[in-house]
Amino acid sequence: MNAQSTATGNRPLTGAEYLESLRDGREVWIHGEKVADVTTHPAFRNSARSIARLYDALHDEKTKNVLTVETDTGNGGYTQKFFQFDKTAEDLLASRNAIAEWAKLSYGQMGRSPDYKASFLATLGADPDYYAPYADNARRWYKEAQEKNLFFNHAIINPPVDRNKPLEAVKDIFIKAVGETEEGVIVSGAKMVATGSALTNYNFVAHYGAAPIKDENMALCFVASMDTPGVKLICRTSYEMNAAVMGSPFDYPLSSRFDENDAVLVFENALIPWENILIYKDVEKINNFFAESGFLHRFTFHGLTRLAVKLDFIAGLLIKAVKVNGTDQFRGVQANVGEVIAWKNMFWALSDAMAMNPNEGKNGTVLPNLNYGLAYRVFMSEGWPKIKEVIENVVAGSLIVQPSSIRDFKNPELRPIIDKLYRGSNDVDAVNKIKLIKLLWDVVGTEYGGRHELYERNYSGNHENIRLENLVVANSNGEAEMMERFVEECMNDYDLDGWQNKTWINPDDVSYFSK
Repeated sequence: MNAQSTATGNRPLTGAEYLESLRDGREVWIHGEKVADVTTHPAFRNSARSIARLYDALHDEKTKNVLTVETDTGNGGYTQKFFQFDKTAEDLLASRNAIAEWAKLSYGQMGRSPDYKASFLATLGADPDYYAPYADNARRWYKEAQEKNLFFNHAIINPPVDRNKPLEAVKDIFIKAVGETEEGVIVSGAKMVATGSALTNYNFVAHYGAAPIKDENMALCFVASMDTPGVKLICRTSYEMNAAVMGSPFDYPLSSRFDENDAVLVFENALIPWENILIYKDVEKINNFFAESGFLHRFTFHGLTRLAVKLDFIAGLLIKAVKVNGTDQFRGVQANVGEVIAWKNMFWALSDAMAMNPNEGKNGTVLPNLNYGLAYRVFMSEGWPKIKEVIENVVAGSLIVQPSSIRDFKNPELRPIIDKLYRGSNDVDAVNKIKLIKLLWDVVGTEYGGRHELYERNYSGNHENIRLENLVVANSNGEAEMMERFVEECMNDYDLDGWQNKTWINPDDVSYFSK
């Protein structure tokens, strides 16, 4: 079932239409099983409904004004704001607010929501000629993705295989063109980390990594529908399914509905139609598209805003947890909670700055400020582990001392003991204390929580690249030279003979050595 044909009229998909679009015969594998329907399988069904909730919000009068804007494609419809390129700082701020509004519906837990890939899709409309000779393909995908708010995933990293070898020496694993026909390019190989891909409509495949591509047959950037023959996903374990089997929503309130399953995306002689090709056999372009296309500016903007929303939630959760522990008046605890709030405020400030101090884009468009986006990539990898450490320090043993599941509460023999031993401070009963603690444990302690720490550390690039690229960009845009000139200005004020700038007085009249 094609997502474009599922939606009707001049509006985006509804939640029901989105769910129907996933019933397309896609090949998704988990626990040795080929999944018949991701919308009903316990590994994916509630996460799918969390995404459907986002689509329904586009049509809800309470959220529609914040989330949507009139399309610029001529169809007379409306679209989620971040699916459209921006022309002013005010446009960017409105797009930021739309990102945040959607993120609130998952409490900042779902980083690969449909607007994440809009980070790239909107650039197709801002600068389609960048993709020449496939510029018309870029224009078409910008139009279609904007009008329906199609859900794209992306997989742009090579699997961690033989990284001690040149890319071209691992052709048996990595994505490459293995042939051409009148219909398109035949592709084989694998990419990762296809986060959330089981629940998307289309795969976006390109290249990002420290090692450049040298073989033109590996220089590929394209779109493939999830039901393309020869395309399959091999998924990690499902935290959603684990939660359903071993607990309840009370026990696993986040992992049971917001798990974005990570996967390896595999192509086995899959035909990619020419109309879905964006880069082909252009080695220079495939190696540079990550920064030059505008994608880097926009995906950091999205990730930063989503993280800021997540930290609103985490900060509130921590404040409630120390109150229920009875430690909220301890000075040391207050200082630690204040630090978490400071991290949150810093990320919101960076989000404001990215919008209100934009970079110039192509053809009269603007892009979020890249310098601040690059700073976010570094500090997110430092911030989330630090925040997790604070939570573990100040909430401490309460994170461990919790009943095994709701079944303990429902046992009449245990219930009086549980109500006594697990009650909270400030007149909070055992049910509400444990409800809060289990929510916090799902954030930091469960397998789902551990995956989130890894995600925040690595999702925007490896720990060296995210730092190195700050220098690369500073060298390329002239900022490094400007900073050096600033230092030279200071150094030019003086030499061996003293002050050369007449503003200051030489110490000859008082210097011990001048006497």
